[in-house]
Amino acid sequence: MSRTSRLFDLIGLLRARRMPVTALELAGELGISERSVYRDIETLRSMGALVDGQAGIGYCLRQGFFLPEFAFSADELDALILGLSWVQQRADPALAQGSESALAKILSAARSGPAPDDGTPTLAAASASERVDPAQTATLRDAIRRQRKVAISYEDAHGLLSDRTIWPIAIIYFDDVRVLAAWCEQRSAFRHFRIDRLQVKAILEERYPGRRQSIMKQWLQQDRDWRSLLTISDTSAG
Repeated sequence: MSRTSRLFDLIGLLRARRMPVTALELAGELGISERSVYRDIETLRSMGALVDGQAGIGYCLRQGFFLPEFAFSADELDALILGLSWVQQRADPALAQGSESALAKILSAARSGPAPDDGTPTLAAASASERVDPAQTATLRDAIRRQRKVAISYEDAHGLLSDRTIWPIAIIYFDDVRVLAAWCEQRSAFRHFRIDRLQVKAILEERYPGRRQSIMKQWLQQDRDWRSLLTISDTSAG
């Protein structure tokens, strides 16, 4: 049983009980250790589940956690599961954990009625690539959200190193490479950096000027052919 499926089953058990249920009982129902139950309870709480109780007393699920039912078609649900499964396998740890939480929430809402005989997803993401995103990808996403300037060191395709101060605006997820789009202060132009070739030296306190949406619009007008990013990421960053 995958951890996502187990979290869904735990939600179902808590939802079905009107009185608090102990970790020992939950462990017996799920076929796992009490320690795993305690970890899963904390995971559910971090996802927003209103789980009351504590070790030695028992747990119950207050109303208010479940999302309204979504009218997902079978194909729509398969598409969501496929996409989130891909993120779980390939993205940086923070985004992978987010995808696991999101999938558990979607399944809890979509399956609030009778569960099918086979509770596992009908599709699983697969790729010939073994690449996993470096943890610093999460740091760059945070800088993008907060519009913070970032000091980086970048190695181009020829092995030449350079230090830059950039305004990160977007991360483009290709199947086998991640490309950061940013305004480069040293070049006074938009540049594209392969994330596996850069090192984050510091997230600066200084916000870059303007609105990210406006900067994104300028970037999109400049780079209409997204396929070119695979080559531009090396040549224009030099």
